[in-house]
Amino acid sequence: MIRFFMLSAFFAVSAVVFGLASPNAHADARAVYTITDIAVDERAGSVIEARQKAMATARLIGARQLIRKLTLEEHRSAAGGVPVDRALAEQFAAAVDVQDETAGAGRYRGTLSVVFNPRTVRAHLDSLGVPYVDTQGPLGLFIPLASGGSLDAWRESLGDGDKYGLSPYVTAPGAGYTRDTTWDELKSEADYYRARRGIMGELIGRSGAYQIKLSTLTADGRQTIGTTRPKATLSEANAAASAYLGQVWKARSVIVDTTRTLQNATVLYTSLAEWNTRRGALARSPLVADFKIGAIARDGAMVTFAYAGDQARLQNDLRQRGVSYSREGAHYVMRSAVSGGRGN
Repeated sequence: MIRFFMLSAFFAVSAVVFGLASPNAHADARAVYTITDIAVDERAGSVIEARQKAMATARLIGARQLIRKLTLEEHRSAAGGVPVDRALAEQFAAAVDVQDETAGAGRYRGTLSVVFNPRTVRAHLDSLGVPYVDTQGPLGLFIPLASGGSLDAWRESLGDGDKYGLSPYVTAPGAGYTRDTTWDELKSEADYYRARRGIMGELIGRSGAYQIKLSTLTADGRQTIGTTRPKATLSEANAAASAYLGQVWKARSVIVDTTRTLQNATVLYTSLAEWNTRRGALARSPLVADFKIGAIARDGAMVTFAYAGDQARLQNDLRQRGVSYSREGAHYVMRSAVSGGRGN
Protein backbone atom coordinates (compact mmCIF):
# COMPACT_ATOMS: atom_id res chain seq x y z
CA MET A 1 0.00 0.00 0.00
CA ILE A 2 1.31 3.46 -0.93
CA ARG A 3 1.12 5.94 1.90
CA PHE A 4 1.26 9.46 0.45
CA PHE A 5 2.45 12.56 2.25
CA MET A 6 1.18 15.93 1.12
CA LEU A 7 3.97 17.81 -0.58
CA SER A 8 3.74 20.81 1.74
CA ALA A 9 4.70 18.62 4.70
CA PHE A 10 7.13 16.34 2.90
CA PHE A 11 8.86 18.74 0.55
CA ALA A 12 12.05 19.23 2.53
CA VAL A 13 12.59 15.49 2.96
CA SER A 14 11.66 14.55 -0.61
CA ALA A 15 13.98 17.18 -2.06
CA VAL A 16 16.88 15.47 -0.29
CA VAL A 17 15.78 11.85 -0.66
CA PHE A 18 14.37 11.96 -4.18
CA GLY A 19 16.19 14.85 -5.85
CA LEU A 20 13.34 16.89 -7.30
CA ALA A 21 15.47 18.87 -9.73
CA SER A 22 16.07 17.12 -13.05
CA PRO A 23 19.76 16.09 -12.86
CA ASN A 24 20.47 16.11 -16.59
CA ALA A 25 18.24 18.93 -17.84
CA HIS A 26 21.10 21.40 -18.23
CA ALA A 27 23.39 18.79 -19.78
CA ASP A 28 20.71 17.82 -22.31
CA ALA A 29 20.13 21.44 -23.34
CA ARG A 30 23.85 22.10 -23.79
CA ALA A 31 24.24 18.99 -25.94
CA VAL A 32 21.30 19.93 -28.17
CA TYR A 33 22.51 23.50 -28.58
CA THR A 34 26.10 22.53 -29.40
CA ILE A 35 27.25 22.11 -33.00
CA THR A 36 30.59 20.33 -33.37
CA ASP A 37 33.14 19.56 -36.08
CA ILE A 38 32.83 22.86 -37.96
CA ALA A 39 35.78 23.12 -40.37
CA VAL A 40 37.11 26.65 -40.99
CA ASP A 41 39.94 28.06 -43.11
CA GLU A 42 40.36 31.85 -43.17
CA ARG A 43 43.08 34.30 -44.25
CA ALA A 44 43.65 37.90 -43.18
CA GLY A 45 46.36 40.48 -42.58
CA SER A 46 47.27 38.79 -39.30
CA VAL A 47 46.69 35.52 -37.51
CA ILE A 48 44.49 37.30 -34.96
CA GLU A 49 42.26 38.72 -37.70
CA ALA A 50 42.12 35.35 -39.46
CA ARG A 51 41.13 33.68 -36.21
CA GLN A 52 38.37 36.23 -35.61
CA LYS A 53 37.04 35.66 -39.13
CA ALA A 54 37.13 31.89 -38.55
CA MET A 55 35.19 32.24 -35.30
CA ALA A 56 32.54 34.36 -37.03
CA THR A 57 32.30 31.85 -39.87
CA ALA A 58 31.91 28.99 -37.39
CA ARG A 59 29.11 30.83 -35.59
CA LEU A 60 27.28 31.38 -38.89
CA ILE A 61 27.69 27.79 -40.10
CA GLY A 62 26.77 26.41 -36.69
CA ALA A 63 23.67 28.62 -36.33
CA ARG A 64 22.33 27.49 -39.69
CA GLN A 65 23.00 23.85 -38.82
CA LEU A 66 21.27 24.31 -35.45
CA ILE A 67 18.10 25.68 -37.04
CA ARG A 68 17.98 22.68 -39.38
CA LYS A 69 18.65 20.41 -36.42
CA LEU A 70 15.75 21.73 -34.33
CA THR A 71 13.10 22.22 -37.00
CA LEU A 72 11.44 20.37 -39.86
CA GLU A 73 11.82 21.61 -43.43
CA GLU A 74 8.07 21.84 -44.00
CA HIS A 75 7.68 24.11 -40.98
CA ARG A 76 10.54 26.37 -42.10
CA SER A 77 9.01 26.60 -45.56
CA ALA A 78 5.56 27.38 -44.16
CA ALA A 79 7.07 30.33 -42.27
CA GLY A 80 8.79 31.62 -45.41
CA GLY A 81 12.16 30.28 -44.32
CA VAL A 82 14.37 30.92 -41.31
CA PRO A 83 17.29 32.95 -42.69
CA VAL A 84 20.34 33.36 -40.46
CA ASP A 85 22.92 36.07 -41.20
CA ARG A 86 26.12 36.86 -39.32
CA ALA A 87 24.43 39.37 -37.01
CA LEU A 88 21.78 36.86 -35.93
CA ALA A 89 24.40 34.13 -35.53
CA GLU A 90 26.32 36.44 -33.18
CA GLN A 91 23.17 36.90 -31.09
CA PHE A 92 22.59 33.15 -30.96
CA ALA A 93 26.14 32.12 -30.03
CA ALA A 94 27.26 31.77 -26.42
CA ALA A 95 30.76 30.30 -26.85
CA VAL A 96 33.19 28.88 -29.38
CA ASP A 97 35.39 25.94 -28.46
CA VAL A 98 38.48 24.83 -30.37
CA GLN A 99 38.71 21.15 -31.22
CA ASP A 100 41.80 21.51 -33.41
CA GLU A 101 43.68 24.45 -34.93
CA THR A 102 46.68 25.48 -37.01
CA ALA A 103 47.65 29.12 -37.39
CA GLY A 104 50.43 31.08 -39.05
CA ALA A 105 51.30 33.59 -41.79
CA GLY A 106 47.88 35.23 -41.68
CA ARG A 107 45.99 31.96 -42.03
CA TYR A 108 43.83 30.14 -39.51
CA ARG A 109 42.60 26.57 -40.06
CA GLY A 110 40.74 24.57 -37.49
CA THR A 111 37.82 22.48 -36.34
CA LEU A 112 35.52 24.35 -33.98
CA SER A 113 32.43 23.77 -31.84
CA VAL A 114 29.86 26.44 -31.10
CA VAL A 115 27.52 26.50 -28.11
CA PHE A 116 24.34 28.51 -28.63
CA ASN A 117 22.02 30.25 -26.18
CA PRO A 118 18.75 28.25 -25.91
CA ARG A 119 16.67 31.23 -24.77
CA THR A 120 17.73 33.42 -27.68
CA VAL A 121 17.18 30.70 -30.28
CA ARG A 122 13.82 29.66 -28.84
CA ALA A 123 12.62 33.28 -28.72
CA HIS A 124 13.52 33.77 -32.37
CA LEU A 125 11.74 30.61 -33.53
CA ASP A 126 8.72 31.45 -31.38
CA SER A 127 8.56 34.91 -32.94
CA LEU A 128 8.42 33.30 -36.40
CA GLY A 129 5.86 30.71 -35.32
CA VAL A 130 8.16 27.82 -36.29
CA PRO A 131 7.69 24.63 -34.22
CA TYR A 132 10.90 23.07 -32.93
CA VAL A 133 12.20 20.18 -30.85
CA ASP A 134 15.11 20.84 -28.49
CA THR A 135 14.75 17.89 -26.13
CA GLN A 136 16.82 14.79 -26.69
CA GLY A 137 15.26 11.40 -27.20
CA PRO A 138 16.10 8.47 -24.92
CA LEU A 139 19.72 7.36 -24.97
CA GLY A 140 20.33 4.40 -27.26
CA LEU A 141 22.97 1.69 -27.28
CA PHE A 142 24.18 1.53 -30.89
CA ILE A 143 24.90 -1.98 -32.16
CA PRO A 144 27.01 -1.95 -35.36
CA LEU A 145 26.41 -4.90 -37.65
CA ALA A 146 28.37 -5.66 -40.81
CA SER A 147 29.50 -8.60 -42.87
CA GLY A 148 33.06 -9.56 -43.72
CA GLY A 149 35.99 -7.56 -42.43
CA SER A 150 34.35 -4.15 -42.54
CA LEU A 151 32.92 -4.30 -39.01
CA ASP A 152 36.16 -3.36 -37.22
CA ALA A 153 36.78 -0.36 -39.47
CA TRP A 154 33.21 0.80 -39.04
CA ARG A 155 33.26 0.36 -35.26
CA GLU A 156 36.43 2.44 -35.08
CA SER A 157 34.87 5.20 -37.20
CA LEU A 158 31.82 5.31 -34.94
CA GLY A 159 33.92 6.23 -31.93
CA ASP A 160 32.17 6.45 -28.57
CA GLY A 161 28.86 7.57 -30.09
CA ASP A 162 26.89 10.76 -30.60
CA LYS A 163 25.99 12.69 -27.46
CA TYR A 164 25.00 15.90 -29.27
CA GLY A 165 22.24 14.57 -31.53
CA LEU A 166 18.51 14.77 -30.93
CA SER A 167 18.62 10.97 -30.70
CA PRO A 168 21.85 10.38 -28.74
CA TYR A 169 23.61 7.04 -28.53
CA VAL A 170 26.71 5.31 -27.22
CA THR A 171 28.48 2.69 -29.29
CA ALA A 172 28.35 -0.78 -27.77
CA PRO A 173 31.90 -2.07 -27.17
CA GLY A 174 30.65 -5.63 -26.83
CA ALA A 175 30.77 -8.05 -29.73
CA GLY A 176 28.68 -11.06 -30.65
CA TYR A 177 25.43 -9.25 -31.40
CA THR A 178 23.54 -10.23 -34.54
CA ARG A 179 20.38 -9.28 -36.43
CA ASP A 180 18.55 -11.79 -34.21
CA THR A 181 19.71 -10.31 -30.88
CA THR A 182 16.83 -9.86 -28.44
CA TRP A 183 16.26 -7.15 -25.85
CA ASP A 184 16.89 -9.64 -23.04
CA GLU A 185 20.34 -10.33 -24.49
CA LEU A 186 21.08 -6.63 -24.84
CA LYS A 187 19.53 -5.33 -21.63
CA SER A 188 22.45 -5.81 -19.23
CA GLU A 189 24.83 -3.79 -21.41
CA ALA A 190 22.15 -1.20 -22.10
CA ASP A 191 21.55 -0.83 -18.36
CA TYR A 192 25.28 -0.29 -17.79
CA TYR A 193 25.20 2.76 -20.08
CA ARG A 194 21.72 3.81 -18.87
CA ALA A 195 20.44 3.33 -22.40
CA ARG A 196 16.68 2.86 -22.76
CA ARG A 197 16.78 1.14 -26.14
CA GLY A 198 19.06 -0.57 -28.61
CA ILE A 199 19.73 0.97 -32.00
CA MET A 200 20.67 -1.69 -34.53
CA GLY A 201 22.72 -0.34 -37.42
CA GLU A 202 23.57 -2.65 -40.30
CA LEU A 203 26.25 -1.38 -42.68
CA ILE A 204 25.54 -2.26 -46.32
CA GLY A 205 27.11 -1.28 -49.62
CA ARG A 206 30.79 -0.59 -50.20
CA SER A 207 33.29 2.27 -50.23
CA GLY A 208 31.78 5.12 -52.20
CA ALA A 209 28.22 3.98 -51.50
CA TYR A 210 27.81 3.11 -47.81
CA GLN A 211 24.31 2.87 -46.35
CA ILE A 212 23.07 2.03 -42.84
CA LYS A 213 19.84 0.16 -42.14
CA LEU A 214 18.46 1.34 -38.81
CA SER A 215 16.04 -0.23 -36.35
CA THR A 216 15.32 0.06 -32.63
CA LEU A 217 15.14 -2.74 -30.08
CA THR A 218 13.19 -2.49 -26.81
CA ALA A 219 11.20 -4.76 -24.53
CA ASP A 220 8.38 -4.38 -27.06
CA GLY A 221 10.51 -5.89 -29.82
CA ARG A 222 12.16 -4.52 -32.95
CA GLN A 223 10.91 -1.52 -34.92
CA THR A 224 12.29 -0.61 -38.35
CA ILE A 225 13.38 3.01 -38.77
CA GLY A 226 14.75 3.12 -42.31
CA THR A 227 17.90 3.19 -44.44
CA THR A 228 20.21 6.15 -45.02
CA ARG A 229 21.13 7.39 -48.48
CA PRO A 230 24.45 6.22 -50.01
CA LYS A 231 27.52 8.05 -48.72
CA ALA A 232 31.11 7.95 -49.95
CA THR A 233 32.85 7.37 -46.61
CA LEU A 234 32.14 5.71 -43.27
CA SER A 235 32.27 9.04 -41.44
CA GLU A 236 29.69 10.51 -43.82
CA ALA A 237 27.52 7.42 -43.40
CA ASN A 238 27.71 7.79 -39.61
CA ALA A 239 26.68 11.45 -39.83
CA ALA A 240 23.78 10.46 -42.08
CA ALA A 241 22.65 7.84 -39.55
CA SER A 242 22.74 10.36 -36.69
CA ALA A 243 20.79 12.85 -38.78
CA TYR A 244 18.25 10.19 -39.77
CA LEU A 245 17.68 9.17 -36.15
CA GLY A 246 17.28 12.81 -35.17
CA GLN A 247 14.86 13.46 -38.01
CA VAL A 248 12.65 10.56 -36.96
CA TRP A 249 12.68 11.67 -33.33
CA LYS A 250 11.94 15.27 -34.35
CA ALA A 251 9.02 14.28 -36.58
CA ARG A 252 7.51 12.20 -33.77
CA SER A 253 8.02 14.84 -31.10
CA VAL A 254 7.40 18.22 -32.71
CA ILE A 255 4.32 19.94 -31.33
CA VAL A 256 2.11 21.76 -33.80
CA ASP A 257 -1.23 21.63 -31.97
CA THR A 258 -0.96 23.73 -28.82
CA THR A 259 -3.99 22.07 -27.19
CA ARG A 260 -3.06 20.44 -23.87
CA THR A 261 -4.78 17.67 -21.90
CA LEU A 262 -4.48 17.80 -18.12
CA GLN A 263 -3.60 14.43 -16.58
CA ASN A 264 -3.28 12.99 -13.07
CA ALA A 265 -1.18 9.86 -12.57
CA THR A 266 0.41 7.65 -9.94
CA VAL A 267 4.12 6.94 -10.34
CA LEU A 268 5.35 3.66 -8.81
CA TYR A 269 8.98 2.97 -7.84
CA THR A 270 11.03 1.13 -5.25
CA SER A 271 14.19 3.26 -5.17
CA LEU A 272 15.66 6.69 -5.80
CA ALA A 273 17.00 5.52 -9.18
CA GLU A 274 13.57 4.32 -10.31
CA TRP A 275 11.91 7.55 -9.19
CA ASN A 276 14.48 9.58 -11.13
CA THR A 277 13.83 7.44 -14.22
CA ARG A 278 10.06 7.93 -14.07
CA ARG A 279 10.29 11.62 -13.24
CA GLY A 280 12.99 12.19 -15.85
CA ALA A 281 10.87 10.56 -18.54
CA LEU A 282 8.11 13.09 -17.91
CA ALA A 283 10.44 16.05 -17.45
CA ARG A 284 12.29 15.39 -20.71
CA SER A 285 9.34 14.51 -22.89
CA PRO A 286 8.72 17.30 -25.44
CA LEU A 287 5.02 16.46 -25.22
CA VAL A 288 4.76 17.24 -21.50
CA ALA A 289 4.37 20.61 -19.81
CA ASP A 290 3.52 21.90 -16.32
CA PHE A 291 4.79 18.77 -14.58
CA LYS A 292 4.03 18.98 -10.83
CA ILE A 293 4.31 16.63 -7.87
CA GLY A 294 1.22 16.68 -5.66
CA ALA A 295 2.11 14.09 -3.05
CA ILE A 296 5.06 11.77 -2.54
CA ALA A 297 6.04 8.66 -0.57
CA ARG A 298 8.88 6.17 -0.56
CA ASP A 299 7.25 3.85 -3.07
CA GLY A 300 5.05 6.15 -5.14
CA ALA A 301 4.06 9.69 -6.03
CA MET A 302 0.99 11.48 -7.32
CA VAL A 303 1.76 13.84 -10.22
CA THR A 304 -0.10 16.14 -12.57
CA PHE A 305 0.98 17.35 -15.99
CA ALA A 306 -0.40 18.51 -19.32
CA TYR A 307 0.44 16.76 -22.59
CA ALA A 308 0.12 17.70 -26.24
CA GLY A 309 -1.30 15.43 -28.92
CA ASP A 310 -3.13 12.19 -28.32
CA GLN A 311 -2.50 9.79 -25.47
CA ALA A 312 -1.07 7.06 -27.71
CA ARG A 313 1.69 9.42 -28.77
CA LEU A 314 2.55 10.16 -25.15
CA GLN A 315 2.53 6.45 -24.27
CA ASN A 316 4.93 5.70 -27.12
CA ASP A 317 7.26 8.54 -26.11
CA LEU A 318 7.41 7.38 -22.48
CA ARG A 319 7.83 3.74 -23.46
CA GLN A 320 10.87 4.68 -25.55
CA ARG A 321 12.25 6.04 -22.27
CA GLY A 322 11.62 2.80 -20.41
CA VAL A 323 8.37 3.84 -18.72
CA SER A 324 4.93 2.28 -19.10
CA TYR A 325 1.96 4.62 -18.84
CA SER A 326 -1.52 3.10 -18.83
CA ARG A 327 -4.94 3.18 -17.22
CA GLU A 328 -5.46 0.73 -14.38
CA GLY A 329 -8.99 0.87 -13.03
CA ALA A 330 -9.95 4.47 -12.43
CA HIS A 331 -6.35 5.74 -12.37
CA TYR A 332 -3.39 6.21 -14.70
CA VAL A 333 -0.20 4.52 -13.52
CA MET A 334 3.45 4.85 -14.51
CA ARG A 335 5.80 1.93 -13.94
CA SER A 336 8.72 0.20 -15.65
CA ALA A 337 8.18 -0.75 -19.29
CA VAL A 338 10.98 -3.29 -19.06
CA SER A 339 9.80 -5.71 -16.40
CA GLY A 340 6.16 -4.71 -15.99
CA GLY A 341 6.55 -5.08 -12.24
CA ARG A 342 5.27 -2.85 -9.47
CA GLY A 343 8.30 -0.61 -9.43
CA ASN A 344 11.13 -1.66 -11.67
